[in-house]
Amino acid sequence: MRYAIRLLRSCQYTGNGNSFIRRTNSVGGLKYLEINPLKRQNEVFQTNLQEREMLAFAKDITQSQPKTSKESENDELKQYMEYQRKLNHERLVYHALDYAKNHLQLNTQKLEGDEKKLRDYLKSAFPISHRFADAEKIILLLRKLVNGHNSTNNWYRMNAYFHALVYDSMKRFVKIHNQLVLESPEKAKEYGVSEGIQIDFDDWAYLYFPDLDFHIGRDLGYTHYPFAKRNKAIEDEIENKMKAGSSREEALKSIKDDYEMDDSSIKVLLGKPVSTEDTELFFTSVE
Repeated sequence: MRYAIRLLRSCQYTGNGNSFIRRTNSVGGLKYLEINPLKRQNEVFQTNLQEREMLAFAKDITQSQPKTSKESENDELKQYMEYQRKLNHERLVYHALDYAKNHLQLNTQKLEGDEKKLRDYLKSAFPISHRFADAEKIILLLRKLVNGHNSTNNWYRMNAYFHALVYDSMKRFVKIHNQLVLESPEKAKEYGVSEGIQIDFDDWAYLYFPDLDFHIGRDLGYTHYPFAKRNKAIEDEIENKMKAGSSREEALKSIKDDYEMDDSSIKVLLGKPVSTEDTELFFTSVE
């Protein structure tokens, strides 16, 4: 399986209205917002993919039919590629962000005046993002992400703050979705993200995030091995430089170029809150 993941990450793909809250439901002990995604699917997702442009990941999320000639030689690879062809990455990203935004808005209203409970909710729902943004700022970032994802004629590059928020949102939504697949498969199918199968979040994160630098200092697990190896190397260099007398900021800046880390990653790792300039998405090329 590790071979299949590496191959897919390196290969080129070949091949071919806003949701609304219905009610709060729960599955596997987790509360979630039951939404009707069909209106948005009809209005947006049937647009010609060549005209749909959106958030830019490490791989093009509009391409959902990956193929490789090596499938005929390896049954495990063929099975993995068949799994990949069942995923609709565009819808998956949309529903993850939309769910995160709607649920945060609901809890912000519900917990108004109770700052402790709201902080606890943010810590649970956004384990990385809550460190650098409050509820109001996270809602702002989520709105920008959703709007960017719904854009036409533009691709948007995300900084480390946005990547961390997408990571939090995706991880949470995939957990909800996978439980729905087991306990309420018809509801899971309504999202149209995986043809009714469970999604491997760790695999998705490795394929579609350019790096997980915002996760440095936190355990990634073995499935993120390439990223974990990079992050561990960075952590070790930071630790060694700090032992030699450098501050954490000095240590990070001294290795920034060696690891091609961008400024926003440094700010996230220093625990700096989101600034106005950090809330902007940037136009980028499809390449």
